[in-house]
Amino acid sequence: MSMSRREFLRLGLAGGVALALPFGTSTCSGSGGGSTGTVLPSKARLSEPFQTPLPVPPVLEPARSDASTDYFEMVQKLGKAEILPGLETEVWGYDGIFPGPTVESRSRRKIVVRQRNDLPVPVSTHLHGGRTPPGSDGYPTDLIMPRGMKHYASMSGHGSMEMEDARRYKDYEYPNGQRAATLWYHDHRTDFTGPQVWRGLAGFYILRDDEEDALPLPKGEKDVPLMICDRSFDEEGSFLYPSLDSSLMGEPGVEDDYMDGVLGDTILVNGAPWPVMEVSNTRYRFRILNASNARRYELALDPEPGDSTSFVQVGSDGGLLGAPIDHHRIHIGQAERFDVVVDFSKYEVSTEVTLKNLLGDGKTANVMRFRVVRKEKEESTVPSRLSDMDEFDALGEADATRTREFRFTRVGDGGKVMWGINGEPFDSERMDARPELGSTEIWHLRVAPAAHPIHLHLVHFKVLSRNGRRTLPTDAGWKDTVDLTSGEEASVLVRFDGYRGRYVFHCHNLEHEDMMMMANFEVV
Repeated sequence: MSMSRREFLRLGLAGGVALALPFGTSTCSGSGGGSTGTVLPSKARLSEPFQTPLPVPPVLEPARSDASTDYFEMVQKLGKAEILPGLETEVWGYDGIFPGPTVESRSRRKIVVRQRNDLPVPVSTHLHGGRTPPGSDGYPTDLIMPRGMKHYASMSGHGSMEMEDARRYKDYEYPNGQRAATLWYHDHRTDFTGPQVWRGLAGFYILRDDEEDALPLPKGEKDVPLMICDRSFDEEGSFLYPSLDSSLMGEPGVEDDYMDGVLGDTILVNGAPWPVMEVSNTRYRFRILNASNARRYELALDPEPGDSTSFVQVGSDGGLLGAPIDHHRIHIGQAERFDVVVDFSKYEVSTEVTLKNLLGDGKTANVMRFRVVRKEKEESTVPSRLSDMDEFDALGEADATRTREFRFTRVGDGGKVMWGINGEPFDSERMDARPELGSTEIWHLRVAPAAHPIHLHLVHFKVLSRNGRRTLPTDAGWKDTVDLTSGEEASVLVRFDGYRGRYVFHCHNLEHEDMMMMANFEVV
């Protein structure tokens, strides 16, 4: 019987068995400047940038609807895609495509998504940023099993039940009791989130409401989701990833050099390498998601639009801001979302505008390109007031009834090295916090010796400070992920409302998450 990493660590610490997990010697390797991780070089010949038109994921239609609920169906299965010219890439996709189909829903209208598993591995789907009941949150050991599997031996020690009558589908219920926002869904299987997301298990979930609909922001074809991620490719075109077991059914983890994180050398947007998008000389709204395992981006436009700002931010992780914020550049950590408007009227027709990554070099310094190809009448504006943020503005430190501290560091000694929180690797049976339903707490988040984007399930929070000082402009609005560089700390104000039950919080560097940088909290 194969033994889980957690059980092995527990026995190793108890019995003196060495679990040697050395880490890469550098947190910035190759073209990974500003990111914690090591670049995995592709073996395939890569695309030339700006040759592929930007694809937009299809919107999933409901299978049926009734008075209160829309019902959707997805199948997680193998698919084929020509990502690099002339080469075929096998993807693990929702409905066999990467990114998966976009789910669009309305605030306060319930949806049910039936996820069926036709992949050769267990899966669990998490709606990232969703205010979701615990049974539908995608807890890491709440698995949908592959065909023919009745017992998953390597789950021993994870607190999972015997799978004699293993289910092959699950109905995820999303009440959508939250504001309009750009969310996303992705795999969340314990120990294997990194490689399974890398192979394609991610998609957009866009929540709309009447408040947002009433705004004169760009709409329709000028409201564009952009899923940015990096990947590497084997010589025949398959996704290249340094798993210890490529079947993802045995030993979890990555090769020693990639313990800090896996960085690809190819930048994809909506699944296409360095794509190009033709635009009119008008405003466009871009819902930007960093879906990379470990890579951070500092986004900028080249050329910049004269003396004006490049991006007007209108929304963050948790939806609309109260008022727009101007940015010349945007730093975006893994899993963060920035909803921005770009005004192409500031450029002459025939201008080519490149979305740059100032943290990259070589090809990873580019993300995609826009070509201003036509004139059109402007029909949108960005109003000076976007949303009623009274609840956000009113929430203050005086509302907190408790303060907690969580340190995100390496753990273990004597050759036993993991990533962990407060000196402990993840254990599904250990509860690290029990906030009361309706309570407000301050959580101090401290990271070392690497950068960590910290994500809390269920809740949104308000960033109070960084390193005891003012927050950054990119911390504005309701957040569910805060990106911290090595040695940095942040205080966040969290209101635990919505549901009672067990949830997790973790680093969203997916290799760190798989290597146990995760913990439980239970709303009681």
